[in-house]
Amino acid sequence: MKIDTPGVQAFIAIARHRNFRRAAAGLHITQTALSRRLQTLEAYLGMKLIERTTRSVELTRTGADFLPRAQRLVTELETALTDIRETGKASRGSVTIACVPSIGARYLPQVIRQYSAAYPDNRITIHDHSSFGVAESVLRREAEFGINVTGSHDAGLASVPLVRDRFVLICRDDHPFAGRKKVSWAQLEPHMLIFPGSLSANRPVLELALSAERLRLRTYYEVQHSATALGLVAEGVGVAVVPDLAVQAQAYPRIRIIPLIEPAVARSLVLIAPRNAHLSPAARALYDMLIRHDRAKGRAAAAPAEAAAIDSPGR
Repeated sequence: MKIDTPGVQAFIAIARHRNFRRAAAGLHITQTALSRRLQTLEAYLGMKLIERTTRSVELTRTGADFLPRAQRLVTELETALTDIRETGKASRGSVTIACVPSIGARYLPQVIRQYSAAYPDNRITIHDHSSFGVAESVLRREAEFGINVTGSHDAGLASVPLVRDRFVLICRDDHPFAGRKKVSWAQLEPHMLIFPGSLSANRPVLELALSAERLRLRTYYEVQHSATALGLVAEGVGVAVVPDLAVQAQAYPRIRIIPLIEPAVARSLVLIAPRNAHLSPAARALYDMLIRHDRAKGRAAAAPAEAAAIDSPGR
């Protein structure tokens, strides 16, 4: 069924002004065009809506009944068109993204704050998953894009380098390492170590970077999420290796963050999205803001295809 929007607009204008000349002027059309629109609408409905004489313009009973519904129809249409136009400008809309939990601790909130200030009417949904879960969420289009640890992603996903995140040692303030400015991997050997587990995307990054080192690390505990490692360290269970961006020092006042060296190891985080996908304007605005945020801090650089050791002496 074709909705005769021009006819409905003509009817409402005539009913409002009770005058064809003024109604036509309000719609910026001629009286002839106005009359034709009304006639087309009445022919479609099979009912007269307007009674016109040489002296007056009146609504028929059917016209009077139809007027409030016609006004509501036009108002809803105008509102819908305005919403779509505003969404196209990224000033109104919703965004769903996926990310590994550690990126949500410090990095993502800074950008979300900027985004919310620029687009206060937009709604953001964040799915925090494992690295595998982030990729799957984006592939299934549950999220428009994701922030993930670099690696062998599905061929259906395109990735853009975002940030390099160094691994650090965390310990409690009563641990012998607490006063150190840096710690080498070899110095960890005697200590009870909390390490990323086999399901963590951080594990293969560390194994690759440390494969050439002859280390005998005492891995007493393995965790899949850095938040678990933080909780264990806060209770004095041991020391842990976690990505720097995963640590919110203010949340655990007794935890100390110490750079790890020899080698210094980092993981690369990337933005991922389906290949050839068109992000919604609201999502595109957030996607671009994440890239600009990283470049503004001077951390964006051409990241290698796989994360590995950096600044490693003798390599």
